[in-house]
Amino acid sequence: MTIIRLTTQIKTPVKKVFDLARSIDFHTISAEKTKEKAIAGRTSGLIELGETVTWRGRHFGIYLIHKSIITAYDYPNNFTDKMIKGCFKTFKHQHVFHKTPAGTEMIDILKYETPYGVLGVFFDHLILKKHLTQFLTTRNQSIKLHLESKNTVKSVHKSYL
Repeated sequence: MTIIRLTTQIKTPVKKVFDLARSIDFHTISAEKTKEKAIAGRTSGLIELGETVTWRGRHFGIYLIHKSIITAYDYPNNFTDKMIKGCFKTFKHQHVFHKTPAGTEMIDILKYETPYGVLGVFFDHLILKKHLTQFLTTRNQSIKLHLESKNTVKSVHKSYL
């Protein structure tokens, strides 16, 4: 099992960070490079406990499908999504939010297993872990920049902020 843990400090109140992190619309914007689009389940707005979302995105030159469900939800402290259908053997992403004197500490804990035995492990160590780490880092920086920027166009996400 591979574990990726990222921590991002954001100078914004925890409730705003929590809501933007679960926004389907903002995920689509932050994942523009991979052309991710919600195609089933919750396809816009803020995802809630028990809801599913199916993403279609381009990774490694091909379009992949990833369906997940929100299995844990404690507003505004954490939520967890688990893969129901996709390319991984297992996939669990915990999103944790802590109030800090400066704003919010956002923590991602992604645990996953690759299929295909030793070939999957080799692919993970060679390419996949780096790809997923970069994907999450880009997403987290998008959240941070959006919330901290004084020049952000709030009208796009005003209902989520």
